[in-house]
Amino acid sequence: MKIHRETLTYSEDLRGYLVYDATIPGKRPGIIVMHAWKGQDDVARKKADTLAEMGYVAFCADLYGHGIQVETNEEAEQLMLPLFLDRQKLRDRVVAAFDTLAKHEVTETEKIGAIGFCFGGLTVIELLRSGVPLRGAVSFHGILGNSLGDLQAKTVPVGSNIQGSLLILHGHDDPLVSRTDISAIQKELTDQGVDWQMHIYGHTAHAFTNPIANDPNNGLIYDPRSERRSWQAMLYFFEEIFD
Repeated sequence: MKIHRETLTYSEDLRGYLVYDATIPGKRPGIIVMHAWKGQDDVARKKADTLAEMGYVAFCADLYGHGIQVETNEEAEQLMLPLFLDRQKLRDRVVAAFDTLAKHEVTETEKIGAIGFCFGGLTVIELLRSGVPLRGAVSFHGILGNSLGDLQAKTVPVGSNIQGSLLILHGHDDPLVSRTDISAIQKELTDQGVDWQMHIYGHTAHAFTNPIANDPNNGLIYDPRSERRSWQAMLYFFEEIFD
């Protein structure tokens, strides 16, 4: 195994992290990895590394530009909020990542999936909603609603003829997603004829896949059991849709 890593600048100043096993001949399925709200961090890049070791070409995208990564919740909110509220802008950025991965010489263009964490989970759902030829998306503890407090997102229509599948991996005790949010997205996906499934993990809060999440007051708690179960669910999902 010889892992190839490179930084790709795409769509003006967005900087993605591309990784794959260079000893595998020919093309292979690609998976986009969408980071959480603090930017493209080591957690997201390690997920990409793991996928590369499994034989995928993984592309850790950049939502904010210049590869920005911040430390505080306040900084993260300032970066995330404009994209959360302007879904067309968010869609444009994640579609740019899809196009970049699809054009790469080692990517099997007809077999592209996406995974995302927290804000990235919402982002991969938006990618699926765009109608690009995505095989499937996996949202790990994603933000599923369209409002933050009194702020309401400006949404965009669902693309026609969505063929990709969606797997939502959610913690039952996640304080950032309401029952109304869950019902609304389930209804939308059903009405649009999308192949969807949702796994809900009991006694599990938000950010359950992030080993450094330890903020009980805000409901951000790492859960190794739910992380393991959700990762296995993702592996089975991709095995099925890439078959």
